[in-house]
Amino acid sequence: MRHYVIIAAGLAALAGCAKVTPPEPYGAIPLPQQVEWQKMEMNMFAHFGPNTFTGLEWGLGTEAEDIFNPSSLDCGQWASIAKAAGFKGIIITGKHHDGFCLWPNPVSTHTVAQSPWKDGKGDVLKELSDACAKEGIKFGVYVSPWDRNDPHYGTPEYNDVYVKTLETVHDGRYGEVFEQWFDGANGEGPNGKKQVYDWPRFHETVLKYSPKAIMFSDTGPGCRWVGNESGVAGRTNWSTLNTKGFTPGAGAPPVDTLNSGNVHGALWHPAETDVSIRPGWFWRESENDKVKSLKKLLGIYYTSVGRNSLLLLNVPPDNRGLIHPADSARLMEFKAAIDEIFKDNLSDGAKAKASNSRGRGFGPGNILDGNYDSYWATADGVNEASVTFNLAGEKTFNRVLIQEYIPLGQRVKSFTIEALGADGQWKEIARETTIGYKRIVPVEKITTSKVRVNISAFAPPTINGFGLYLDNISEYSD
Repeated sequence: MRHYVIIAAGLAALAGCAKVTPPEPYGAIPLPQQVEWQKMEMNMFAHFGPNTFTGLEWGLGTEAEDIFNPSSLDCGQWASIAKAAGFKGIIITGKHHDGFCLWPNPVSTHTVAQSPWKDGKGDVLKELSDACAKEGIKFGVYVSPWDRNDPHYGTPEYNDVYVKTLETVHDGRYGEVFEQWFDGANGEGPNGKKQVYDWPRFHETVLKYSPKAIMFSDTGPGCRWVGNESGVAGRTNWSTLNTKGFTPGAGAPPVDTLNSGNVHGALWHPAETDVSIRPGWFWRESENDKVKSLKKLLGIYYTSVGRNSLLLLNVPPDNRGLIHPADSARLMEFKAAIDEIFKDNLSDGAKAKASNSRGRGFGPGNILDGNYDSYWATADGVNEASVTFNLAGEKTFNRVLIQEYIPLGQRVKSFTIEALGADGQWKEIARETTIGYKRIVPVEKITTSKVRVNISAFAPPTINGFGLYLDNISEYSD
């Protein structure tokens, strides 16, 4: 009998050690490169070209090529400033609507090759891609489909020209291109006809040469426009979108849909929030004293990165080909402030306890271990649960950070945050909807020893990050 007892105990122990399977993916899920893109969090946009010298936002396409002649162009300066400011990549306007190409595009006669800069032998894309590689940041490019200079625009032949233009950017001469920025701008062609863009062919061309590139437009397919240029993603922000029947530009989804995404959207198209550090997108001397304030930039950080979006902040080089001191100084202040606010995670040393856990390997302690791929999950069928964080003593904070493990989909539809009061009662301090890759919730400054997060989801929640922070700089609140 004793042997049977030992065997039974052994079997029970083995059963207890049995591997627990992870939750099934829910809904649309991101490609691995989309997850890595979201982890970048902040990138720099660089609007640069003839408009830098004319002061226009949209060039006419009739500007003489010799207007482009920066005296001190230094892409190494751009890249070093971008890295120091915390950006993980730079996207440059290789071709804006005026059609001027910052590289010697062989299918255009409106390029740096026809300019006096470096006697027509220069290549801004090459210089910037090399500078990015040296600094260890990524290189991306904006190539406008609208072209106010090319005589083929407005005819079927223009799509061939545009495809060849994309090929010269993506054929490897500039290394890996992490993001291809499209927009849907569409103007009248020389014969009075608007161009009918062959979007499937454009996408196929990029993917042929840059299979991991994230393609931006109103309808993706890699990421979507957030619906405004003020730096504000939706307070509810789903990374999923329905694009059937829509096209970039005039045929795009409504701006409120772009801002918030679609719950149960068919495709994973996370939001990218593009905004300029200046009133305009291209540099103007008259705007040197109009660079956004530190508090404004911090507010944008919270309404972009803090709302499940990636921030693409435009910092336009000046007509020398350098980032102006006013912009770079503000960027350094911005980086220092973010570092100061988020240097101390006040939940360090906390203990987490959940109302339900999936089992071994998916406990609530995973939320606090700092490993992106380690997460807490509930059992199948349990879509509502709470996690209580017992802090290492009383902590004072006004920012709560929560992260969802998006490789398995975005599933949290709402959540509340509570703090334990001095009277022993729980007090609700925030009520929100979506989480996604990262959510930073501003709350009134509070001191407590326990915080509880209550979650309602469409499938077992998967939470892989949590933090409490004190921001005495921005004064931002929703």
